[in-house]
Amino acid sequence: MSKRRELKDRLTTLGEIKNIMGAMKNLALLEIRKLDVFLSTQQRVVNSIEAASQDFLSFYSNLQAESTHLQQLWIVIGSERGFCGDFNKALLQFVQTQVTQNNMLLLVIGNKLHTKLQDDPRVVAYITGHSVAEEIHVTLIHLTEALNQLRQQLKLEQIGRICAIYHDYEKRTVRLRQLLPLAVPDIKSNFAYPPLLNLEPAQYLTQLTDQYLYAALHEVFYTSLMVENHMRLEHMENAIHRLEKNDAQLRLHYNRVRQEEIIEEIEIILLSAEALSNSEESFFRL
Repeated sequence: MSKRRELKDRLTTLGEIKNIMGAMKNLALLEIRKLDVFLSTQQRVVNSIEAASQDFLSFYSNLQAESTHLQQLWIVIGSERGFCGDFNKALLQFVQTQVTQNNMLLLVIGNKLHTKLQDDPRVVAYITGHSVAEEIHVTLIHLTEALNQLRQQLKLEQIGRICAIYHDYEKRTVRLRQLLPLAVPDIKSNFAYPPLLNLEPAQYLTQLTDQYLYAALHEVFYTSLMVENHMRLEHMENAIHRLEKNDAQLRLHYNRVRQEEIIEEIEIILLSAEALSNSEESFFRL
């Protein structure tokens, strides 16, 4: 009886775990549908700003000077929660395969990734990540605070390039994307004259850069969170499938144990009946 009770408790536990994983799977699915709308809208915004910057820099490329001797800041976007497969492992492998340079700095986003990179000497800052799309603006606030601290500690103006390392949803791979400075176009503009500006070119470039960084970071965060939830959805589906398989095997075992107990109970009843019959016969003989 104790063995059957133990099996029943295990079946109950598996059922509870399955319900929890099913809820996590549904939440990931809802987040994917929500991010699909956000991401498509944000990509159009970024494409518009990039088109404007390409038009502007084709005539004012001298304002965008880039030096290879300055420091590089890589913003590595991991996950705050687990149960998303090898999401953080792929980011870690990508960072480790990059050539180590003295002028390379890492800013890590996400607790799960930070635990993997906390011993890396290139990490200069860490911020808590986001779990849903509505928390991304909080992550941006924390990122701004971290950049301000780096400005005071490391002289942020000496950072010549800011890049983002994240999972690209369309390419299905980890991507290194340059955010700043804005890329200078390789080909000449189709327009014969520079755009008419209400600001000085240098001031316009500063404000355009701020707008682009804000929009591009939103796109990067949305993209990374989309991939994270897709991988979490796949991870949950595989886990639920394994749970169902274990549940089926455990139920077969439970049924066998129950059948053995029933047979044992029948044997005891038959033996008791036989013993009672023998005692009755002995009584009547007397």
